[in-house]
Amino acid sequence: MMEVPTPQKLPVFSTQQVESALERAIAAFPPWRATPFSERAARLHVVAGLLEVQSEELGRLMTQEMGKPLAASKSEVQKCASVCRYYADHGEALLAEETVEGPAARNAIRHDPLGVVLAVMPWNFPFWQVFRFAAPTLMAGNVGVLKHASNVPGCAVAIERLLREAGFPEGVFTTLLIGSDRVKGLIHDRRIAAVTLTGSVEAGRRVAAEAGAALKPSLLELGGSDPFLILPGADLERAAATAVKARTINSGQSCIAAKRFIIHEAVYDEVERRMVEGMRALKVGDPFEAATDIGPLATEAIADEVQQQVEASVAAGARLLTGGRRLAGSFYEPTVLAAIPKEACVYHEEVFGPVALLFKVRDLDEAIALANDSTFGLGAAAWSGDAAEQERLIAELAAGTVVINGMVASDPRLPFGGIKDSGYGRELGAHGIRAFVNVKTVGID
Repeated sequence: MMEVPTPQKLPVFSTQQVESALERAIAAFPPWRATPFSERAARLHVVAGLLEVQSEELGRLMTQEMGKPLAASKSEVQKCASVCRYYADHGEALLAEETVEGPAARNAIRHDPLGVVLAVMPWNFPFWQVFRFAAPTLMAGNVGVLKHASNVPGCAVAIERLLREAGFPEGVFTTLLIGSDRVKGLIHDRRIAAVTLTGSVEAGRRVAAEAGAALKPSLLELGGSDPFLILPGADLERAAATAVKARTINSGQSCIAAKRFIIHEAVYDEVERRMVEGMRALKVGDPFEAATDIGPLATEAIADEVQQQVEASVAAGARLLTGGRRLAGSFYEPTVLAAIPKEACVYHEEVFGPVALLFKVRDLDEAIALANDSTFGLGAAAWSGDAAEQERLIAELAAGTVVINGMVASDPRLPFGGIKDSGYGRELGAHGIRAFVNVKTVGID
């Protein structure tokens, strides 16, 4: 197996470089907000084309820096092109002035940009996480400043290069190569109007606290321990195959990966067998090889944490059905745990690696209660062929997204985000482009 990932070594910005970048951003905002929607849209269409043309090169960069299989990296680049096109085609209409009844002769609601928006982004989807912020934010007339994860600096620089190559003016989108210790100062800087973060629960708490102290809007997309319910009457072959795919997307390093598989006792044995077989069949190896399903985890520290969680849970009484081994470097074997007691750490914690947690339940009530017995609330998937069950699942599952007979995934057209410890606010769709605007009430007599 190759020893990947190997992030580029790029110099950290000095205080003066950060200051100059903020000055460029604040200077770029007035002319950019005055730029017609049609021109902003044209720039986004150019970016989409560049992403598609350069998908091989950019995908290789992503795989080299954080280790995801190359096919997944190239697919991520293509998805970034789709979000650029979506907001280029629909952004103006989504922000159109609304005329409403009111006390004045003419009453309207405008959606005006706020200014410089700081984005603190993670490494697991190093292009998608940034573009799902940047496309709507820039289309709305804001400008963006990116503090990306320290292990994907090449991706961070490449994104700024792409936008400049597409004709976005200097300062409209800027990458800052800085550490997390400098985020607090940026949030409190008078030139930053708002902040968005995708990351851990602890990082979210810190950013929310600082944004609150600075009285600035914030949006948080944090962790998840998504439930995946399988009930009698479901297509068990499709459900089990989708369960394996949903758990191992991005080698298991996804906030919206299905992690807790809650299975009715009437179908449990068959689903367990199918899932164990499916996990064992996955190929772990060189992420640049087309046949590879599971690449290395992004860092050895992440692999260490997954190993510790699995070992502690087995010691607490969980049953190891397959896997459970740390392989060379940061590779980790696809793993299935069952009969997990509440005392096991994985019952409560997010596991950021290819580890599936299986639970057996007696009925629908117990399935819903167990699914909601979590501090997280990002997404939930449920498999049922019964219409009444489906309605209950949609209404009662506590999550930002509920999918019936499928897997949770983000889409440019639909709002995305969570509740509870999974964060607040919504990205994508109409909600995403309105996340950082001033909803301005206008009255004219």
